[in-house]
Amino acid sequence: MIFGRTKSIDAILATAEKKALHRTLGAFQLTLFGIGCVIGTGIFVLTAAGAQKAGPGLMLAFAIAGAICIVAALCYAEIASMLPVAGSAYTYTYTVMGELLAWTVGWALVLEYAVAASAVSVGWSGYFSGTILNEFFGIQLPAALAAGPLALGGAEGGIINLPAVIIALLMTWLLMIGTNESAKFNAILVAIKVTALTAFIVLTLPQAEMANFNPFLPAGVFGGFGSGVGAVGAAATIFFAYVGFDAVSTAAEETKNPQRNVPIGLIGSLGFCTIFYILVAAGAVGTIGGQPIMGPNGIPFPAGSEALAVQCALPQYGDMLVCSNEALAHVLRQIGFGTIGNMLGIAAFVALPSVILILLFGQTRIFFVMSRDGLLPEGLSKIHPKWKTPYVVTAITGAVVAFAAAFLPVGQLADIANAGTLYAFMMVAIAVMMLRKSEPNRVRSFRTPALWLVGPLTIAGCIFLFLNLPFEAMLVLPAWAAIGIVIYYLYGYRKSHVGQGIVEVHDLDADTPHRPVDGGPVV
Repeated sequence: MIFGRTKSIDAILATAEKKALHRTLGAFQLTLFGIGCVIGTGIFVLTAAGAQKAGPGLMLAFAIAGAICIVAALCYAEIASMLPVAGSAYTYTYTVMGELLAWTVGWALVLEYAVAASAVSVGWSGYFSGTILNEFFGIQLPAALAAGPLALGGAEGGIINLPAVIIALLMTWLLMIGTNESAKFNAILVAIKVTALTAFIVLTLPQAEMANFNPFLPAGVFGGFGSGVGAVGAAATIFFAYVGFDAVSTAAEETKNPQRNVPIGLIGSLGFCTIFYILVAAGAVGTIGGQPIMGPNGIPFPAGSEALAVQCALPQYGDMLVCSNEALAHVLRQIGFGTIGNMLGIAAFVALPSVILILLFGQTRIFFVMSRDGLLPEGLSKIHPKWKTPYVVTAITGAVVAFAAAFLPVGQLADIANAGTLYAFMMVAIAVMMLRKSEPNRVRSFRTPALWLVGPLTIAGCIFLFLNLPFEAMLVLPAWAAIGIVIYYLYGYRKSHVGQGIVEVHDLDADTPHRPVDGGPVV
């Protein structure tokens, strides 16, 4: 029975107290966490992939993706304020829809966080190779070490993306050292990113030409089911660029006063980033254009495909936005701001690691909670005595991320990541509506306004974007889920604490707020 093994809110809060993470993060740090993850590959790198799918319609794509994220964030804010523990969508699903579906959500979140971290690592590699090595030192990294194989959407002569592997492993090490140290590092990188993007907006918007926006929708609004092109297809890809706010809810267990600070972090980071996305995309397309490279059938070549890589290697396409591995720096160089473009490339080089950091943070915390519940080996949730972090699962996750980054291009990785993200967001919307019915008296320090409108809009929006992913990306989610279900029944079903009748009772913890009592305040 799907709803057979549920874990009550009280039991989840009690479990968190028994084996809790240390609370060090405030509202400002949480907001910076969200900004640090959201402003990253989506705007520094995926601008090119989005333009290849939609042309100037990239602007509409950002608006569509942002609107769906806004309603999803409102759902996240309410349920995260009720359950200020690690685990995000996995934990929320567990308490409402049961263990099996919770497992599928936790398993899907691997596609969101781990695969997304790989995508950002590849994006960082582009800036490292293009700006740092080539522009400043005149060094051309051998193709064999700068990209994955051409057959996988890499480059001619590519074997392994070595810079992407290195940065993924370095961020893994930093995250193992400690959450608070990671947050301080992230704050510095966020400041660098915001400054760089502000400079980009100031320099490009005055030079934008309306002619560069024509045709606005070269691939139409809907490119066709499973095509992944058009404005909606681009929205399905660049949706990846907004997923950072989800990591904020994952950090709830390490947040001081989470009932107040988590909603602030969620909504604050998303609102801030949406404004930046729209302005930066307008500047990029308006200055040098953003038309896609069309195939012989009049449909844009798939982003991250071998066919597109072959076209971009031709001289007539080399300077186009859609072919750049360092999109924003490329735009500035094309309009005569080469030095500033290089500086922006440096900013991306320095700041993109914060995105990798937060995505790794989110993934490891999901695994940590699943292990704490018995669904994964409990050794994975072991806390380092000095660093106070789940170092075992962090190291394993980092190795997987590095492996994916070594061989796959950013566009394909983003589409795969989005499949898992959209499923998780949909389940959160369902969970928050069900809790309104099953727990009407439970204290909610934040209530989603117009939930019975916002919730269904979130569900419909997620399904809508999923159906506009490339067909191959859509197939990844059910295939991945099937693998996960096999693992669940081989291990998790038998080892589950809930399945074994192990239900934690509530103890007092000086670093953990008392659980909300029906009708009473959070203390």
